[in-house]
Amino acid sequence: MLLQENMQQTKNKDVQWLALVRQQVESLRYGVVQIVVHDARVTRIERTEKLRLEPEGKTAATSTEISGDAE
Repeated sequence: MLLQENMQQTKNKDVQWLALVRQQVESLRYGVVQIVVHDARVTRIERTEKLRLEPEGKTAATSTEISGDAE
C-alpha cells in the first residue's frame, strides 16, 4: 500500500509541473519556456517573453518574416 501512495504522490507532482508548463506555453506568443531539473526533479520553470515590433511601413508579419529565424 505504501508503494501505491508514493506512486500516486509522484504522479500528482508530475501533473502539477506539467500543468504549470502548459499554462506558461499557452499564454506565450513569442519566447522561451525552460524547465530546470535537479536530481531528476523539476525544480524551476523559467519563462522569457519576446515582444516583436513591426518595422515602419510594414503590415503585420510573423516572427520569421521579421527576424529571418524560425522560432
